[in-house]
Parts: sequence; structure tokens; C-alpha cells
Amino acid sequence: MIEIRNLTKKFGRFTAVDNLSFTVTEGEVLGFLGPNGAGKSTTMKVITGFLSASGGTVIVDGHDISKNPIEVKSLIGYLPEGAPCYGDMTTLAFLKFIARIRGYRGEEIVERVQHVVNEVELHSVCQQTIETLSKGFRRRVGLAQAIMHDPKVLILDEPTDGLDPNQKHHVRELIKNLARDKIVIISTHILEEVTAVCSRAIIIAEGRIVADGTPAELESRSKYHHAVTVRLTDEYDLAADLSGLAAVSAVEKDGSEELSYTILAAGNTSIFAQVSEIAQSKNWPITEFHVSRGRLEDVFRSVTQAQGGE
Repeated sequence: MIEIRNLTKKFGRFTAVDNLSFTVTEGEVLGFLGPNGAGKSTTMKVITGFLSASGGTVIVDGHDISKNPIEVKSLIGYLPEGAPCYGDMTTLAFLKFIARIRGYRGEEIVERVQHVVNEVELHSVCQQTIETLSKGFRRRVGLAQAIMHDPKVLILDEPTDGLDPNQKHHVRELIKNLARDKIVIISTHILEEVTAVCSRAIIIAEGRIVADGTPAELESRSKYHHAVTVRLTDEYDLAADLSGLAAVSAVEKDGSEELSYTILAAGNTSIFAQVSEIAQSKNWPITEFHVSRGRLEDVFRSVTQAQGGE
């Protein structure tokens, strides 16, 4: 378990992390979200021991990072922002170097390096120097070094940044598999990643927690929760037919799609059956009709802008 208690980090007069408290348990994949400058990367650096806290405590598997930094660091695999590596080393040489640093010797080095190369699919670039790799491959090398010692805790800052759709899918599946017996914390600005991978999400703004819950719980806070999206073949006045329905709060025209409308539910209630009945009785010219679980980006904007975030 990771226990964060009243964590604060200041840089001079600027408070980057402001009295954060939360816990993460084994098997959880926690998405750590927030606008630029919210304190995500700073929090991760304090948890991993790269930065010291100005106040509060970080306990990892019973060890206080301020009192037992070596023990904590041995439990953590960390992929920092930008995935910094030694550019003049080949992928294989770098991973062998990391294995030695993590305490492996002899045949163990070969086995661990081969394992992470297989896991992250790096066979094609093993003999290339890291500085010649694409951004996506450098990211995968960074992920490989993070999992080298099979850590109890994985802290990943933008793990799929720069990857193509196939690579993103592979890394997300890898994270889900690794999370079965680990704690995984992912900082990301890709909201689809939260719904695809995470079992829980925390949103911070100005160094404070503004939302905490499962992706489904956060989506339920969106104004689009239970909304019905309708796409038509011809122009039609939906609002007129729905004007007498108290469960409908508004009808929005979708700016990006012609003849597409979103019917918003009032009071967080399901309106699908009522709207469907009216659509059938009035013969709406429908080509598409579906219900929204809610939109995480809508919740993200509302809770961060309320704190002054952009």
C-alpha cells in the first residue's frame, strides 16, 4: 500500500503540492490527472524520492520515504516524464546496465533483460543506440527499465506518449497484466487512457485533489450522463417534441456533426425510454441513437476550472 498523508511541496513561495492525502492499494491502477502545472509530476517525484517533501509523509509498503529511501526506491519502478536514457548506449547495453544497478549478476542479467525485451517488444532495436530511436521506442525502453526488477510499485509519467495506436494498445494491456499484483500510478493527459486502463482516477488542480473515484463514478458527474445522442437524416425540431418532458433539461446541437443532437437529462435520471417512445411516435428521421455514460473531459474541465485551472 502507498499512503500519502498531508503531502506538501513548495518551491520558494510557490506551493506545487498542497496538503495531498490519499492511499493506493495493491491491484489498483490509479490515473493521476490534472492540467499542466497542477502538481502531478512533482507528486510522483516526491513518492519516488527524487524530490524531498516540504511537509507530510509518504509510506510505501510500510517504509517512510524520508527515513528509508533506499528500501522504498528498491520497491518502485519509475518511468519519468520524457523517458530519459543514455543516448549513446545501445538498447541492449542500457538494459544490461540497469539490470546490474538493480543487483542482478551473471545469467540473471541475461534472463531479466530478455524478459523485459519480450514484454515491451524491443527485439528490433536492441542493437541501435537510444539516441537514434523514435520517441515511441525511447518510451518503450524507459518502460522496460522501469519493470526490470519486477517492482511492487510502478509509477509511470505519460507511459504511452509518442506511441502509435497499436503500441498504445500493447502497453495498456501490459499495464493491466502487471497491475494484478502491483500498485500502478499513471500520470496522463490522455483521458481515454483512464477509461481503458485505470480502476480509479484522481484529478488535481493547483496541487489539491478536486475529484477521486472510479472512471464510471467520475463520468456520472458529467452533464452528459444519461444523455441521448441522436443523428438524423433530415432537419427536424426535436426540442418542440421534447418541450413537455420534465426529465429533459436541454437539446444541444453537436457542432462537429451536421444533424447530430445531444438530449441532456435533468436530475441525473435515465431518459432513454421516454425519448425513444417519443421518437417512435413522432417518426423522427433517425440514423443513429445511443446513450452516453458521461464524458470524463467534461468532468475534468468543470472541476479544474472551478479551481482556476485552464
